[in-house]
Amino acid sequence: MPITYRIDTEKAIIRTQNIGDVTLGEVSSFFQDLARDPDCPDRVSVLFDLTKQTWVPRSDDLRAATSKISNIRGMVQFEACAIVASTDVLFGMSRMFQVFAEDSFREVGVFRSIADAEEWLANRDSFREHDP
Repeated sequence: MPITYRIDTEKAIIRTQNIGDVTLGEVSSFFQDLARDPDCPDRVSVLFDLTKQTWVPRSDDLRAATSKISNIRGMVQFEACAIVASTDVLFGMSRMFQVFAEDSFREVGVFRSIADAEEWLANRDSFREHDP
């Protein structure tokens, strides 16, 4: 499967990895699977690892992906989103996604390394501590 994920229920983080030529249909299936996953917390942060992704989405693809996220917001409340992109083109497209997804996540960050993304997410734990 080109998109794999694991849920860290203790930290309420979903870590995904996109591998190869991921399609928009696979992105859609991922969000549907996530919404049905009994281990998915009601409130969760996400780390999207795009370091092995070869597919370069167009802006229309990014808009469609944010629409898929909006479709499951009634089942899952997304907190922070960290995106790791190692190529310049995916980094730039991730920055565009950051703008499109501002209504779907509390905050979105784009990074070059998983370590930086993990550190940023760890500092976002205060979202859960201060919400009613």
